Amino acid sequence: MGTLSGRRVVLGVTGGIAAYKAVEVCRRLVDAGAHVSPIMTDRAREMVGAATFSALASEPTRTSLFHDPDTPIPHTVLGQQAELVVICPATARIISDIRTGRSADLLTATILATRAPVMVCPAMHTEMWEQASVQENLEVIASRGVLIVGPERGRLAGGDLGEGRMADPETIVAAIERTLAPGDLVARRVLVTAGGTREPIDAVRYVGNRSSGKQGHAVAAEAAARGADVVLVTTKPEQAPTGVRVVAVETAAEMATACALEAPDAEIVVMAAAVADFRPAEIVEKKLKKHDGAPSVELVATADILADLGARKPSGQVLVGLAAETDDLVANAAEKLRRKKLDMIVANDVSKPGVGFEHETNEVIVLMADGTRHHVPLSDKRDIARAVLDAAGALLDTDRPSSPVDPTNQEQE
Repeated sequence: MGTLSGRRVVLGVTGGIAAYKAVEVCRRLVDAGAHVSPIMTDRAREMVGAATFSALASEPTRTSLFHDPDTPIPHTVLGQQAELVVICPATARIISDIRTGRSADLLTATILATRAPVMVCPAMHTEMWEQASVQENLEVIASRGVLIVGPERGRLAGGDLGEGRMADPETIVAAIERTLAPGDLVARRVLVTAGGTREPIDAVRYVGNRSSGKQGHAVAAEAAARGADVVLVTTKPEQAPTGVRVVAVETAAEMATACALEAPDAEIVVMAAAVADFRPAEIVEKKLKKHDGAPSVELVATADILADLGARKPSGQVLVGLAAETDDLVANAAEKLRRKKLDMIVANDVSKPGVGFEHETNEVIVLMADGTRHHVPLSDKRDIARAVLDAAGALLDTDRPSSPVDPTNQEQE
């Protein structure tokens, strides 16, 4: 089940050069489970073939108000069924049409025939974008509730550089997810940690682990999509999802400092990072040479960030730990849950194929402090993130046991 499973999205493609990016938007929406109905204007078909969208979308591309014997009034059908209409790219012309209510083709007629939210993703040259008439049109349609995503500054058609580049497909899909998400975490403050820390040995080497940060980033993306104010403390800032505030760190000490600063204000804390348990006692400033022989590296324990957060957890905060294990999964996770004073823990057996480190999928058991637990089978990491936040969100503003009980003998599928 994807993040947009079953949601009906009309994807309107207009005649801007950025129409090629709408292909990727379409693919990502379908991958997320959305039912995508593409509409192309005549000008759009001069940029990208209709067959491309027909192949990727959930139904054939529509291009005309007429010539469809199966749907004599396609704009009404599409408008009534849509949960969101996305215009990608949105040219200056379509923005003007939306403001004035002009109905000139299937796309503009569908916009008029829907009560669903409308989202526009502007794309045009800087000179056009900066025109007072364009900016006024955007202000008017925004005041009527039209959602505007982008544009960005970047490379434009013809090699120019400036404002007006259509937002990246990832950014657009994230905005769609936020629009169609349950919204159960709106205005909630969520802290997520992700990635594996690197503890330096010398100027070029470090002690690390196999964590890719994908599960933590999936949790951050899901929280943002559900309306949360998300802070992501990560060792992989270049892979961070859109819509979150990123704090880049590298070592366990840096992560501890960031968490100490951000955690007190968070209502949900999800500690998905793989924090090193040990670090070299001394760091050599220069590169160690092989011809000098193998060095003796003394290791010392790092701070236990999760235990420290558990000891200082403010009233009402939901603290979530993750446990990557290779044996005695439930027993080891349950002991960690009790010892670190967590509200819930997400445990996975990383010795199993397709689970945990570096994979796109995961399989977990969620153990709760009240003694219940439930299994989430092998799924995409975004689906795992959804299950984790469902459980954490249910604990907000509820009465919870002051100390965890033994969850090893209770299960809820």
